[in-house]
Amino acid sequence: MKKPIIFFVLFACVLACAFCAGASEKKPDSEVRELVVYAYDSFCGDWGPGNGIAEAFEEKTGIKVRYVEMDSAVEVYSRIVFEGDSCPADVAIGMSDGMITDPSYFASWTPGCKAELIPYDSSSNLVPYDYGIFSFIIDTQSNGAPVPTCFEDLTKDIYRNKIILIDPRTSTVGLGLLNWSVNALGREEAFSWWQRVRKNVLTVGSSWSSAYGLFTEHEAPLVISYTTSPVYHYMYEDTDRYRAVEFTDGHLQTVEYLGILEKSDKKKDAQAFCNFVLTEGQADIAVANTMFPANTGTVLPEAFEKVALMPAKVLSPADPAAQQELLDRWVGVMTGK
Repeated sequence: MKKPIIFFVLFACVLACAFCAGASEKKPDSEVRELVVYAYDSFCGDWGPGNGIAEAFEEKTGIKVRYVEMDSAVEVYSRIVFEGDSCPADVAIGMSDGMITDPSYFASWTPGCKAELIPYDSSSNLVPYDYGIFSFIIDTQSNGAPVPTCFEDLTKDIYRNKIILIDPRTSTVGLGLLNWSVNALGREEAFSWWQRVRKNVLTVGSSWSSAYGLFTEHEAPLVISYTTSPVYHYMYEDTDRYRAVEFTDGHLQTVEYLGILEKSDKKKDAQAFCNFVLTEGQADIAVANTMFPANTGTVLPEAFEKVALMPAKVLSPADPAAQQELLDRWVGVMTGK
C-alpha cells in the first residue's frame, strides 16, 4: 500500500513544479509589449489603414499597438506639446509640412528604407509616410454645380451654399487650402478671394472627416480634399461620380509625417513599427488613406491611374513660419472683423 501512496505524492510534486515553472514563465501584464500611437481619426478609424496595420504588425512581432484617436493632426501635435514629459505616446502620426513642429519632441532615427522614400529634410526628426495634392472634389451628379476651373470661379453666385470648407486652425487639410490659396494667388489676392468666397460656403467643418462626411451625404457638391480622394469611391463604391477638379492656378502638394517621441522608453519597438508602416503598410495607407505612398517602390492599384488626378502644375511647399499670421488674418476675414 505504501508504494502507490509514495508514487502519488511524487506525481503531485512533479505537477506542482511544472505549474510553478509555467507560472514563472508567464509575463505579468505590465511586461506585455505595447506601443501607444497618437493619430488623427481618419487614420485609425474604422475605414482607415491604422487598425489593419496594427493587427499585421502584432502578428509579425507580438507587439501590440494602441491608438489614441484625435480629430486632426493639429490636435496630435498640440497634445504632445501640452502633455510634455507626461505624454504617454511612443509614436505620433499625421504631422504635415504645413505645420511648425519642434524637433526636440522627436527622436532622430534613420528608416531602413530611406533610399526608397520621397526626399525629405531629416532635421525635423520626422519621416514621410504619404503625400497628397490638395484639390476640390466635385459630385458630378449634383445639380447646379458646374466644374470650376480656378479659384475665381468659386466666388460666382452659382456656387452659393455649394462649398464645404475646413477650419485651418484645427485641420491640416483646412490649413492646406489656406496655404494653397496664398501660394497660388499671392497673399493679398488670396485674402480678397476668401472675402468673396465666404458667401458661397455652406459650412466650415472642424476636421476632414466631418466635412467629407457632409459631402458624401450630399449636403453640398464641392469639398476641399485631395486629388486622390476619388480612389476610395472608385474602389469601394464602384463609382466615378466624385472627381478631383484641376485648377489653372496650380495645386499645392503636402506631405504627412510620423515621428518617434524622444521621451519614449520603447524606441526599438517604435522603430520597428515605423519601419513596418513605411514598407509593408504602404499599400494599405495608399488605399485606405487615399494618398500617394511615400515609399516610391509601392505597387498601387489600377484605381490610382484611373481616377487620381496628377495636376500639370504643382506649386512650391508652404512656408510654416508664416502660419500664425495667415491664420489670424483668416479668422478676421471669415468672421467679418
